[in-house]
Amino acid sequence: MFRWMAWTTPVAVFFTCIVLMLVVMTVWERKSPTTLRKGFLPLETTRGDRLFIGLLTAAYINLAFIGLSGKLMAWLSLGSEPSIWISFVLSMLMLVLIMRRG
Repeated sequence: MFRWMAWTTPVAVFFTCIVLMLVVMTVWERKSPTTLRKGFLPLETTRGDRLFIGLLTAAYINLAFIGLSGKLMAWLSLGSEPSIWISFVLSMLMLVLIMRRG
């Protein structure tokens, strides 16, 4: 069923985190309904809005890192491409920033 995708450890961890976030957000929303809030994002958002924006941002960070990793290897004279874990950590930090301050 899942043979079409390259399930490496970082990919599995990334998707597991997304599933866990969706489950936690669903339970949190049922226990404590959200209200609109204005943060650094240019619109009023709910927790769900911020999660969606944060997940999109995380996906774009990971895609950009994958696209640029070959160039980073050449620019920084690295022996191999940088670890995908770097983009995972960056994307999760950005997600937390958007959820807390967005």
